Amino acid sequence: MTETLYICLSIVIMAMVTYLIRMLPLAAVRGKIKSRFVLDFLYYIPYAVLSAMTFPAIFYSTSSIISASVGLLIALVLAFFERGLMTVAIASCAGVMAVEFVMNFVVGG
Repeated sequence: MTETLYICLSIVIMAMVTYLIRMLPLAAVRGKIKSRFVLDFLYYIPYAVLSAMTFPAIFYSTSSIISASVGLLIALVLAFFERGLMTVAIASCAGVMAVEFVMNFVVGG
C-alpha cells in the first residue's frame, strides 16, 4: 500500500468515525428528551471531560508538582472569588513562575 493511499484511507476512516459519533444521537433520539437524569447527565459531560483533560496537564506542565500545585491553588482561589479569566490565568502563571524561580535559586545557589 502506498503512502498516499494509506493517508487517504486514514482520512476517510477518521471522517466516518467522527460523522457517526455526531450523527448517531440525532438518529437515535427522535423526540424531546424528558428524563431529568439524562438531561442532567448530558449537561455535566462537557465539564467532566474538560476536567479530566485539564487536571493531568496542570500537574505535568511544569518542572515541579509543587509549582503546579501553587498555580492551581491560586487559580482556584481567584475563581472562587469570581475574578476574570485573564486575571486568573495571569496570576496563576505568575505564581508558578515565582515558585519556579525560588526553587531554582535555592537549588542552584
